[in-house]
Amino acid sequence: MSDPESSPLPSASASASTPPPPSATCRNCGGPTCRPSPPTPAPWSEVSPPPAYRPNTAAIILSPAINAPTNTAAIILSPVPQPLPVPVAAPPFHFQPPSKRIASLDHLRRFNDSPSARHFLGFVASLSHSVRSRKLSDPLPLHFSPVLTSLVSLLQTLSHWVDQIPPLPHQARYGNPAYRLWHERLSAQLPSLLNPVLSPPGLQAAEVELLPYLLDSFGNATRIDYGTGHETNFAAFLYCLARLDLIKEEDYPALVTRVFVTYLDLMRKLQNTYCLEPAGSHGVWGLDDYHFLPFIFGSAQLIDHKYMKPKSIHNPDILENFSHEYMYLGCVSFVKKAKKGVFAEHSPMLDDISGVAQWSKVNSGLLKMYKAEVLEKVPIMQHFLFGSLIKWE
Repeated sequence: MSDPESSPLPSASASASTPPPPSATCRNCGGPTCRPSPPTPAPWSEVSPPPAYRPNTAAIILSPAINAPTNTAAIILSPVPQPLPVPVAAPPFHFQPPSKRIASLDHLRRFNDSPSARHFLGFVASLSHSVRSRKLSDPLPLHFSPVLTSLVSLLQTLSHWVDQIPPLPHQARYGNPAYRLWHERLSAQLPSLLNPVLSPPGLQAAEVELLPYLLDSFGNATRIDYGTGHETNFAAFLYCLARLDLIKEEDYPALVTRVFVTYLDLMRKLQNTYCLEPAGSHGVWGLDDYHFLPFIFGSAQLIDHKYMKPKSIHNPDILENFSHEYMYLGCVSFVKKAKKGVFAEHSPMLDDISGVAQWSKVNSGLLKMYKAEVLEKVPIMQHFLFGSLIKWE
């Protein structure tokens, strides 16, 4: 038997007449073919781009992850935002029309390092803490204040307008133009609706500063969209009222379970009726195409619940019977009705969170994520407004 290494090399003419060695097999008989195998496709192409950034949710909430993406690692190592008292503004007031100031990462860092950002995030954390282990139907600890009554009445009026302005015939998936009619009425009548909220002496002049926050809390009329930036403007409006001492710390439970819930109901109604497009959404990786704060407040409600755990969101009976009492369950129920298919595929972030053992860890992780994914994102915060109550420092 000859040594293959000692065999003479074939001539050039022989090589030209010899067919290339088979590199594939026939799918019918399994025998070799002369057709070369197709090239291995790239993991992604221009048609199928690389997957978008997805925060490692479970890692953020549970513990530091090995080899986690830089942004995820930064969120994990960041401290949990803590409740802070709102610094009450003292007269003489110098109200002014608020304006946009954030246009770059440097501007964003300047804001997030400022006392204004720290106190605003502390206000959100305080609202979350105020509803720990509290159902929406639980009795309020104090009498409902006139300011909160006026806020609920204002939001209910806006909801009635949706009934009066039905959607127009429209073929596109998003953006029913009837929303612009609703928003036109909002722009025209909101100043008069805000007057009862600013009824205490000397505060009517605050309208010039508060109105832009409130007007931008319900979506954009040009794009017919809504997202976490608009939701943050509503939180900023409430924060400004707290700075004016119109909302006090003892009002926080009612502010969340009555006022914010009424706002959330209004926004769901607007989203469903006029098909508002998600603004700046993370798409499939987001908690929700529109909201973030109700997940924070809703997870606080469920802290120390005796029976319901984060994994309970997969129980249809629990969602059906308790979604009206807990905002987190209500949000998950909304997502499951709005999106079809396997939950882990259309809402992988919520599915990840359901594997966390304790609601307290879910709540603290979501607070950190709100800071990183909303307050530290230029595309969202470039629309944020600054005046005398939320200062650019």
